[in-house]
Amino acid sequence: MRFGFAVKILGRPGLKSHDTRRWSAAADGPHLRVSIDCFREILRYLDEANIRMYRISSDFAPYVTHPDMPWFRGQIDECLDELAEVGALARGYGIRLSFHPSQYIVLNSPDEEIARHSIEDYKAQGRMLDAMGQGSEAVVVTHIGGVYGDRAGSMERFISRCERLPGETRRRLVVENDDASYSVADVLRVSRATGIPVVFDYLHHMNYNPGRLGIREAVERSLATWPSGVQPKIHFSSPRTELREQRRKSRETGKMETVYLPPLLSQHSDYVNPYEFAMFVREVEGLPEFDVMLEAKAKDLALLRLREQLVAMGLPADTEAMLSIT
Repeated sequence: MRFGFAVKILGRPGLKSHDTRRWSAAADGPHLRVSIDCFREILRYLDEANIRMYRISSDFAPYVTHPDMPWFRGQIDECLDELAEVGALARGYGIRLSFHPSQYIVLNSPDEEIARHSIEDYKAQGRMLDAMGQGSEAVVVTHIGGVYGDRAGSMERFISRCERLPGETRRRLVVENDDASYSVADVLRVSRATGIPVVFDYLHHMNYNPGRLGIREAVERSLATWPSGVQPKIHFSSPRTELREQRRKSRETGKMETVYLPPLLSQHSDYVNPYEFAMFVREVEGLPEFDVMLEAKAKDLALLRLREQLVAMGLPADTEAMLSIT
């Protein structure tokens, strides 16, 4: 089992996840080449920290699919050699890579233009993984999208648009359950119709599970959707439990005031609750092996802390071996 995290590096100050400069029509505007330089240093850090899975920023190739900025579209072609070089570096370190398009990428949108743009985004991210020489375990994670007042029709729209994806793009795509619209049972139905594997998300499942599917069964059925020889992966995070502090204008006085609100359990916590994770591992003990992408706001710091805590908790030897803690 490999632990991973997404995008931002907190354990080494100054290490950028990608070229964060804003768009520019000038020749020295943001570029994939700059992101690759950042990524090369990230890979070296991950190897030093013994972290073997990483989600690349969805903005890795800045504005590459933006419909109104055609001057960014050639970045991937311009960086094929550099992509191959960092891909070889990742393979040498044994680091599993993935992408997760932004919230604005919605394949099942009723708006054909949004769907077309989503397809272009999937294609670009899949193409970068191909250029980096990554195997089948390097995936592009997506959600089904919106409900739009018609759940069945929206699911069918997602399925039909998957058929429009080029084969090399579709083979990278995996679908994840979300916290409000599409449950594990829903994405399993989509998987049966499309052949796209399912990424089980623990926190989303805890927040949205209308069919009351048990955790073990949900994980087992999700893992079974992955092709033979490809290590599945799941997402894990703990819910935020902190009091929320907000500044807003009082309706009575018109003055700004501080109000305290209960937590939103759908939000990720800064760190992972080690007791919660240990109970989860015991719940799924005996199932096929899988990797775990941690979705915590403290990023790599949360991953490193969880490893330390699991060891300090004195987990049973077989569980500790399963976690590959070093």
